[in-house]
Amino acid sequence: MTTVPIHYFSDLLCVWAYVAELRVNAVKGAFGDQVRFEPSFCSVFGDSPRKIGAGWAAKGGFEGFNSHLREVAARFPEIEIHPDLWLTVRPASSTSPHLFVKAVRIAEAEGACAAGAADQVTSGLRDAFFRLARDIATRAVQDAVAEGIGIDRGAIQARIDDGSAFAALAGDYQDAEAMGIKGSPSFVLNDGRQKLYGNVGFRVLEANIQELLRTPSTDQASWC
Repeated sequence: MTTVPIHYFSDLLCVWAYVAELRVNAVKGAFGDQVRFEPSFCSVFGDSPRKIGAGWAAKGGFEGFNSHLREVAARFPEIEIHPDLWLTVRPASSTSPHLFVKAVRIAEAEGACAAGAADQVTSGLRDAFFRLARDIATRAVQDAVAEGIGIDRGAIQARIDDGSAFAALAGDYQDAEAMGIKGSPSFVLNDGRQKLYGNVGFRVLEANIQELLRTPSTDQASWC
């Protein structure tokens, strides 16, 4: 059976990645084992004060960004966004929760966590931030999400302490740079020949996957 690998880059603090998570789940439901998502992180909110406070200064700063998120939420009733995002809670960086998830993913691969633990933590952190307005840059919130899923905190801390989680996250960021990833979310298919970025709908993903399933040979990727 042909399987389409999809390298999927996102930032945990990105609202478009929050929307895209529903589409990723829909793709998994529609195609099952015919697709294989390879989740990775890119850094969009690595420095939130600079990204929003300075980057959005001409558009109202944090208040303007909050209004932007409300407008996005109004277009997608299937997601829930807390009205106080970036007003009363301002995570300093997405790097911290990214590191936490990478530690969980390593622990999962080594059998120290149940299968699917990293994906559950990723979804749990997004829900904690966007719906509950909790600061997921703090270790206390990260631990609470993991404990709610039943993950041993010691297994996560061990992968942070030995440096393996840092190495894995550095690898993600280097891959994002090498692949020319411009933002979150980004989907890379067909050995890098196809890149889908931003607010990508399910039908667009579906069409690209179906075409690759129909003609899996990379020899047919381009007429140029």
